[in-house]
Amino acid sequence: MTKLDNQNRRNLMISSVSSVAIASLAGFHKTIFAQAAAEVVKPLPPYVAWKDPKSVIIHSSTTIETKRSAFGTSVITPADQLYIRNNLPAPNPSIVANRDAWEISIRGVKEPRIFTLAELKSLGLETTAAVLQCSGNGRGYFPSKPSGTPWTVGAAGCVIWSGVPVRQVAQTLGGVLPSMKFITGTGGEKLPEGIDPKSIIVERSVPLAAMQDALLAWEMNGAPIPLAHGGPLRLIVPGYAGVNNIKYIKELTFSAQESDAKIMSHGYRITPLGGKTDPSQPSVQEMNIKSWINSPFTDNGTVKPGKVQIQGVAFGGLHAVKGVEVSINGGKSWQQARFVGPDLGKYAWRQFTLETLLGTGSYTLASRATDTSGKTQPETRGENQSGYNNNSWSDHSFNIIVA
Repeated sequence: MTKLDNQNRRNLMISSVSSVAIASLAGFHKTIFAQAAAEVVKPLPPYVAWKDPKSVIIHSSTTIETKRSAFGTSVITPADQLYIRNNLPAPNPSIVANRDAWEISIRGVKEPRIFTLAELKSLGLETTAAVLQCSGNGRGYFPSKPSGTPWTVGAAGCVIWSGVPVRQVAQTLGGVLPSMKFITGTGGEKLPEGIDPKSIIVERSVPLAAMQDALLAWEMNGAPIPLAHGGPLRLIVPGYAGVNNIKYIKELTFSAQESDAKIMSHGYRITPLGGKTDPSQPSVQEMNIKSWINSPFTDNGTVKPGKVQIQGVAFGGLHAVKGVEVSINGGKSWQQARFVGPDLGKYAWRQFTLETLLGTGSYTLASRATDTSGKTQPETRGENQSGYNNNSWSDHSFNIIVA
């Protein structure tokens, strides 16, 4: 071998090593940059600056979602992780400076009157655990791409509310007037000037039967309700979609007709694809039977082989959850999961788990729940113009790679 051949050989080796090093370095930097990009957290709006920024997805100043990976294995959702959905900007923080001075007008009873929050507290007290869920939770899975926030699973949480039962307030005022069929709540947000209040006010009606478990609540998870979640006083209607749980409630009216506010007459209606909303269409009211899996859920979709606890949550709207099944093959077969943690009543969600061994490979994890009325979570979503009420177990499934 000549001297020139040796030199060429050395140059080739150096070139190869350099290429590998450069490629490795590029891959390293690509990974670092990708991780850095994934860890970028948007700043929280001032009125929710106390939220945990690493546990939420900030869609906008009024729409903030809990990350699927942030849901813990306890029943109650911490306030600093609970989602935010406000139809109007939150009122001035001054309204919670003296909470007991907040006033609410009660109408449609034999003895209508105005109560301060301090006076309400003397009428009675109950505590209820209930799921709070935006009606658009799961909208992000609709192939039609409806307008609105593309929520996946994080526009929901399980919360403990404390307050006075609405039925007790009505009894104190001589009872509900005859022929009344609805409870209508009116929010106390500040409305823009120069427009018809009915076109923008947050005012919703629910059936009178909801009075039995409804609360005028001033406490959430053991603390005064934060301004961002409707404090100082919020109407809580267990089993009903979030929009019916009126924040900053200033009027509670027992009425013969539904509210004629736009958010009731045309908003939150189950409108066919391509159609226009109108009052004849079903309103978003009671929640459907629903479940989803929260763990193992990773940002890169990779899980180590071995024993795994497949864990999630299930709730049934107006009915308690009877059972949950889990599939690891996209619904081809199902196994019965078991409930874990305390049963906090029919309006709370239940934690469930399935212990299984996963070998290397690809899996599609799904869950489906059944309530005490016999309804089972469906495979397919109910298509509608606004992406409401998605309880499809297939949509809420996800893939993992075990390696």
